[in-house]
Amino acid sequence: MTRMLFWAVLVTATAFGQGQGAFEAAVIKPAAPLDNAKVLAAMQSGGQMPIGPHVGVNRADYLYMTLKSLIVYAYRVRPYQVTGPDWLDQQRFDIIAKYPEGATKDDAPQMLQSLLEERFQLKVHRSVEERPVLGLVVGRGGPKLHASADKPLPIDDNAPLKPGERKVDGPGGHPMIVRTDVARGAITVEMGEQGRMSYKVDAKAVPPVIHIELSMVTMTGFASMMTQMLAQTAGSAGRQIVDMTNIQGNYEASFDLSLDDMLAMVRNAGVEIPGSTPRPSAGSEVGNVPIAAEPSGGGLSLTDAVRSMGLRLESRRAPVELLVVDHAEKQPTGN
Repeated sequence: MTRMLFWAVLVTATAFGQGQGAFEAAVIKPAAPLDNAKVLAAMQSGGQMPIGPHVGVNRADYLYMTLKSLIVYAYRVRPYQVTGPDWLDQQRFDIIAKYPEGATKDDAPQMLQSLLEERFQLKVHRSVEERPVLGLVVGRGGPKLHASADKPLPIDDNAPLKPGERKVDGPGGHPMIVRTDVARGAITVEMGEQGRMSYKVDAKAVPPVIHIELSMVTMTGFASMMTQMLAQTAGSAGRQIVDMTNIQGNYEASFDLSLDDMLAMVRNAGVEIPGSTPRPSAGSEVGNVPIAAEPSGGGLSLTDAVRSMGLRLESRRAPVELLVVDHAEKQPTGN
């Protein structure tokens, strides 16, 4: 069960990329339901998880991904930026693609973009519109933050990756390092100059919670990571969280998130968690921000975690860069 709790954390990670070109060959097929035995085996061995983008030296596999998530990766945007029909986030696909001679994994996102345009007849345009966002602002009692003694360093693109590490592109194309420690059930996200965030399942707590540690984090980095969490929790209704605190510097913080909220994130992503039973939602605040967990649950909601730092989320409006899906077929053309 502990490893499945770790899986609940792991599947919320998101990857981004960049590149140019077209695949030499690609097969697209509907994704089969996740095999939980294979998931557990991959976790125990530290092997490749059967979900998400896996971009290698000669080929790229995109496993158990919706058309919306494929668009997010191909066009280098965030989930809240993609606007289109609801079905974009329903059917899941597996794509196995081979690079042409001379291409590298840096070319994979653009090659995927070309593939989606050809096989799904995808047509999009970019737009900037004023949209509802969630402003990260200072609470009435002032911030409750602990300044970091150290400063984070930028990600070194030339540094070799260590075992258990993978490099992804974060918001704005900034590189990030994701480090997975299966034995400890922990994930660390190195955000370069925006700081570090670590996740760990505390299975000894009753009920278990997700322990989060923020180290040397900026408010911009914190807002970015919360945007990802909220997108998973609220699905397509998730909003961008924008740092409006005017707080400079780097800070330390830690809190325990409700496991129920984390399991809800995974279920909203379409993944069934063995041994977990969905329970009625406690409701939501304005802007689809989850409220506190039920008294019987453990840990905080995302909103209450923010409040514990002397901050709050407030409904605002701001210009948002959008990728508008003008047309897409529900099923791809033949392989």
